[in-house]
Amino acid sequence: MKARVRARANIALIKYWGKADDRLNIPAVGSISVTLDRLWSDTEVEFSDELSGDEFLLGGTSRPDQLARASNTLDLVRELAGVTLPARVSSENNFPTGAGLASSASGFAALSAAATRALGLELTERELSVLARRGSGSAARSIFGGFVEMHAGSAVDGSDSYAEPLLDAAAWPLVVVIAITGRGEKPVGSRSGMAASAATSPYYSAWVETSAADLALGRSAILAKDFAALARVAEHSCLKMHAAAMANQPPLLYWNPATVACLQACAALQAAGTPVFFTIDAGPQVKAVCTPDVVPTVVTALRGVPGVIDVIESGLGPGLEAL
Repeated sequence: MKARVRARANIALIKYWGKADDRLNIPAVGSISVTLDRLWSDTEVEFSDELSGDEFLLGGTSRPDQLARASNTLDLVRELAGVTLPARVSSENNFPTGAGLASSASGFAALSAAATRALGLELTERELSVLARRGSGSAARSIFGGFVEMHAGSAVDGSDSYAEPLLDAAAWPLVVVIAITGRGEKPVGSRSGMAASAATSPYYSAWVETSAADLALGRSAILAKDFAALARVAEHSCLKMHAAAMANQPPLLYWNPATVACLQACAALQAAGTPVFFTIDAGPQVKAVCTPDVVPTVVTALRGVPGVIDVIESGLGPGLEAL
């Protein structure tokens, strides 16, 4: 009754921020992401009657502060399987955790897949996406590789709130160059930040109202492989999300000085004709999306930004992998 699964982090190009239903973790808006080949979570789940209760280890260290969220997902799987056995969850990330690099997305996608496989459940990819969403909204997208679209849905039970593939990674092999500007866990998690935006930000309603148009533009740009069109809508979506968060009471600013400097570096590259655009999740890291031929130029520019700790290059990756 044990299984081990690898799931990869994904970076949203058309952003998700806010929930329509906190209990079921249904997003307020749809989103479009790319799955990254170089950033992953390996998660093993073992159910055993020899355990006194659920256990959660991250990088070999017990994390009781994360146990409740993991147990909530395990409870859903146990309910599907008709068992009550406790489980030990052991997860490892090959990148900084809780720092704006989508570790919850890869982590809960891997947890959901490993738990269902450990109990012999055969879920469809859509069912697995719905299950992963209950743990982390963005985890629904990490079930799949390449370009992925998440549907917010309208059903009260969340059954139509799931992700599905939009375009295969090999069909448009873009590269994501990640500028690491901080390694610590962010002081305000995405879930808390979203709730604060919905409750206090005067820009939140506009964020929700304009999301459908951004999704349509992003989807058509990806299917047409129109880099310039995708760059415009992706940067616009990113800045709108962060504007909503900055207008929270109290303000929520995920950026640091190096984050801003990286945005300026991307702008300089664009002015010079380099096909690149930026996006930033809830954290200080900057992701520069570019075509493969300009990767060395983009890497050199970001490495030269004061405050950049490291630079990671990643192509687009596959969906879940059993280990």
